[in-house]
Amino acid sequence: MRYLAIITAVLFLAACGGDEHQDLKEELKGLTKDLRGRIEPLPVVKPYEPVPYRAFDLPDPFGPAKIELAIAAAAKGKRGASSVNAPDTARPKEPLETYPLESLKMVGTLSQKGVTYALVRAASSVHRVKAGNYLGQNFGIITEITDNQINLKELVQDTFGDWTERKMALQMVD
Repeated sequence: MRYLAIITAVLFLAACGGDEHQDLKEELKGLTKDLRGRIEPLPVVKPYEPVPYRAFDLPDPFGPAKIELAIAAAAKGKRGASSVNAPDTARPKEPLETYPLESLKMVGTLSQKGVTYALVRAASSVHRVKAGNYLGQNFGIITEITDNQINLKELVQDTFGDWTERKMALQMVD
């Protein structure tokens, strides 16, 4: 019985070593004899370039001056009482104040009787605006219109409820 198992195993091994795919093996060997492995070079790593901090003229949100103002306002019981820059909420809203500034697109300019107007696309309509009109949801008032952008001043509340001005620009789209 033992001899029978050994003879069977030898026959199976002999059957696996047949030349049935010898032609494919020779063709593959012929096609790959001149090929050499090639490794792409590593990409060049750009050296680190530090970016200088240039916002020195902006107020430091962690500075003691801002904190002292907040403490003084809290001591007087006037939380958010800095109404010097507060927007006029009693005035009627203009149509372009319902759209976020990011969704508005400046598509052109035109001049009539010495006044420069900007053409602003909101959703599927185009509106004509001039300096003094309002844009966006942050009480943005147009301060200047140039050939390629609309400059405006927005009023936003900080964490203490104080109104601060922020300058923004709406660029012309191609």
